[in-house]
Amino acid sequence: MSALSDQLVTFAILAYLVAMISHAVEYALGNARKVPTAAPARELVGAGAGGPGGTVEEPATPAPTRPDRSAARAALAGRIAAWITVLAAALHLGAVVTRGIAAERMPWGNMYEFVLTVTWIGAAAWLAVLWKQPSLRRLGLFLTLVMVLLLAFAELKLYVQVVPLMPALQSYWFIIHVSTIIFASGIFLLGVVPAMAYLMRSGWEQGKRSFPYTLARRLPAAAGLERLTFTLHAFAFPIFTFAVIAGAIWAEAAWGRAWGWDPKETWAFISWVVYAGYLHARATPSVRRNVATWIAVVGFLTMLMNLFGVNFFFTGLHSYAGV
Repeated sequence: MSALSDQLVTFAILAYLVAMISHAVEYALGNARKVPTAAPARELVGAGAGGPGGTVEEPATPAPTRPDRSAARAALAGRIAAWITVLAAALHLGAVVTRGIAAERMPWGNMYEFVLTVTWIGAAAWLAVLWKQPSLRRLGLFLTLVMVLLLAFAELKLYVQVVPLMPALQSYWFIIHVSTIIFASGIFLLGVVPAMAYLMRSGWEQGKRSFPYTLARRLPAAAGLERLTFTLHAFAFPIFTFAVIAGAIWAEAAWGRAWGWDPKETWAFISWVVYAGYLHARATPSVRRNVATWIAVVGFLTMLMNLFGVNFFFTGLHSYAGV
């Protein structure tokens, strides 16, 4: 089962890569400039009602223009990308499930398994968003890029063989605390995609034509991206709050104290404060949406620091990276 999980991860990465390329094709073809076309020619058609030899002018059926063909091909590439993303997510889920079967436990015991599950949550949440709002499909280019990078990094740098769960993690709180952290982290992972897209699209709508604002030319309107960013973060934040509280309860039971400023605890608290600051700024009329969205991006950076930085550069009670 462990070998099967490894193979499914590889296939999932390849599928996300193909989906990303298909999204890029849609993006490129969608950039085709529409050129004005001349009025359709009128042709002479014999008409019996007009008498012998009588003719009337009728407009000829216009041939499809090049921009029309490009738009149709772009739409086809986008639909293919969406279905390949579904396939990639299915392979991804299979990798997570088979890893758990091989380990005979929930597959969250080390950093590799954590990243594997968080990225699947992000991909599944994206498919749910896409199903509800198909007009946001072009965000898939950036989401699949994130999937490829994170999964490839996990395979190359974080991979460890299946091992039994260490004694400190053998508790029912393991499922409660880690599952909610993973779920919230996956939604935050998805949430940073429309956040970055909004910042670029907003700049484009304000007339900025330098890189990276040019990447947002074919993205949905900034207002819709900003609403999606807020919705995802408002949904994930209470779950993240519960996860932090559950972790404190577990720490009290395991170590005799609810909070000890361990590096992982400290950065979780920092992330909580930053995301709370985002939601507060978003609800404050005097704070510009760009400023609030930048706070959300900083929040995700603190999550990355908690996931990678703490495990690689600090030593504490939560040093379960396994690398």
